[in-house]
Amino acid sequence: MTGVTEDYAPHPHIGGRVAALRALAAWRTAAPGAPRVVVLTGRSGSGRSRLITGFLMLCEPDYRKRLPLEEMDPSTVPPELPAPAVPAPDGLTAAQVLWLLAEHYELTATSTEGVYAELAARAEPVTVVVPDVDRAGPVRAADEPARLVREVLAPLAATETVRLLAEVPRPLAAELAGSLPPGAVQVIDLDEPEWADPEGLVLHAQAALDPEFGAPELPFTVDPAARLALGAAIGRRAGTSPLVVQLAVNCALMAPEGFDPADERHLPTSVGEALDLHARRLGADPRTLRMLLAPLALAEADGIPVQLWPRLASAIAGQDMSQAFADGMLLVGPFVQPEEAGEDGGRTLVRLFHPAVGDEIRAGLPNVRAAQTQVAMALLEAVPDQDWSKADPYVRDHIAGHTLEAGLLPQLLTDPGLFVHADPVSLRAAVEAVPAGELGAPARTYLRTAPLLTRTQAEVVLRAALLETAFVEDGLPEYADAVHGRLGLDLPWRTLWSLPVTGVHAVTVGSAPRPEGPPVPVAALVVPAGTPGAWLVGGTAGAPEDEAAGEAAGTPAGEPVGAAAGTPEDDAAGEAAGTPGGQPAGESSGAAGAAAVLVRGLMGGEDLSDVDPARILRPSEEERAAAPLGLSRGADYLRVWDRASQEVVAALISDTPFTAADLSPDGILLVATERGAKALRIRPADPAIAS
Repeated sequence: MTGVTEDYAPHPHIGGRVAALRALAAWRTAAPGAPRVVVLTGRSGSGRSRLITGFLMLCEPDYRKRLPLEEMDPSTVPPELPAPAVPAPDGLTAAQVLWLLAEHYELTATSTEGVYAELAARAEPVTVVVPDVDRAGPVRAADEPARLVREVLAPLAATETVRLLAEVPRPLAAELAGSLPPGAVQVIDLDEPEWADPEGLVLHAQAALDPEFGAPELPFTVDPAARLALGAAIGRRAGTSPLVVQLAVNCALMAPEGFDPADERHLPTSVGEALDLHARRLGADPRTLRMLLAPLALAEADGIPVQLWPRLASAIAGQDMSQAFADGMLLVGPFVQPEEAGEDGGRTLVRLFHPAVGDEIRAGLPNVRAAQTQVAMALLEAVPDQDWSKADPYVRDHIAGHTLEAGLLPQLLTDPGLFVHADPVSLRAAVEAVPAGELGAPARTYLRTAPLLTRTQAEVVLRAALLETAFVEDGLPEYADAVHGRLGLDLPWRTLWSLPVTGVHAVTVGSAPRPEGPPVPVAALVVPAGTPGAWLVGGTAGAPEDEAAGEAAGTPAGEPVGAAAGTPEDDAAGEAAGTPGGQPAGESSGAAGAAAVLVRGLMGGEDLSDVDPARILRPSEEERAAAPLGLSRGADYLRVWDRASQEVVAALISDTPFTAADLSPDGILLVATERGAKALRIRPADPAIAS
């Protein structure tokens, strides 16, 4: 018997599933013969999530105190142990789930291989529960659940020190279990007779019909005999699916007119039948109901804004569905859930009652790709003036997911406004799912920059600034100009030029006199000998020969080209700006090998190879001290701060370490990374702030 027993109280959240709870309790206890890995599966709507939630209640020490443990079957209650790690994957990538686990166990690893190695080296086993694998990923079409199983759960399951319980969709459950040796894994399929819970389904239906638990007072809910009989019939017809039970109850309670509790033909045996029976009982075409729900079946994230719902349904249907919406709230009501979104609750999102309803509707669409194309076109039309800053957050953040499934995403990835305003987590996941050969140059730049955007959770202005400089680095100045010209954002800098030369290990700003007119502002870059266009000025970097190189660049002997004029006052200012003091910006990394100097125009990056580095004059200590801006540097960040207010006016981060940096007195930032060198004009501080 798999349901409740006469001798013990049922689990208050689950109401049954005794056989499954016994197996899970044995796994948690590491009882003799219990497998190290348990895979919980079943059809969508089979109650997987409900079961694992109820089991976790028994594993969480604080929550156990709220349960009637003394009245429950002892074989279903594990002993009190430390709570397991539960890296919930809802909306997360596989990598994010793994790092949640690493954070839980305070691992020091810096790579995925290191995480598994540290877990394998632990003296005591670790217990990990991963629920809701089917909800992984910020974008549905990217198929993150499969990646989570293959890249995280399979290696965890193969690690002998890990005791793993994972709730996995059936096709992936077979794959995960098949990767392990016999005896190491147990598969609990809730649709199989061994684990089914017919008594629990009946109790579920009877409780859902009871006014004591919130049901409306109707003839078949207030009469105990009628209620029990109807609940028994609903549970019997639902087979093994708690979802079908709930949908049957929803339909009966929301539209009781014409519902005959004695006629079992009104009671569904599947999700699809629940849709069709409800529509026919209300005198509607089942296709109309499915078309009204289609946008929700194709939706991303937590649902669609209610005001967009009719527009998208009309787009999918190819006809105006507004009247069907006006007349159809009772029709769609049992299958949807509204939710207030936003900090002020100012937006209402609508989603399906359960993902299995969406699976059923998607399966019935003639062409999902064509439907997503219509949705994507309608979402684009909903962007006011094609200004992404004015778009509804759903449109802005999730159009990439719709266009990915429609096969149209590469065409969308040419708009800097979308790159800047869209949520970088979901946009990055969508772009990464496109084959690399289908991506254009701006999309490749976005993909290169996206890890910075997601890692730092950068706001819109910083996202725009980082993308602007990345576009210049990648030879796409027209896209950088578009960021400045079209988006209406006050960026902290404008990237003047970028030079893709490797091996730059020191930089300096300066000026070169000319026969007539004022001196020319220049950038001097210390590069390996043999770099085309460079002046050979010394021997091995870090050796005494560097003194000659410094003198050749117009710097004091022994001071490498690019070293900032750091004073004690600068160190204090750096600390006040929240950066490490005592580390002069522009400090050389001390790369080995003969040194050479490239000379470029500071403002435009033009080749000035005819300028002898020996003629270059660096700013004096007095000029630097009098400059309005100061510079502080870390391994992968630079901060420019206003000396008067101590406010940071620009924070530059990089996906490759900075090797050198210098700041001219008039606010031109010269930086070098492994990728090359570039110059940025820093926007001065707002006078109101500086004062």
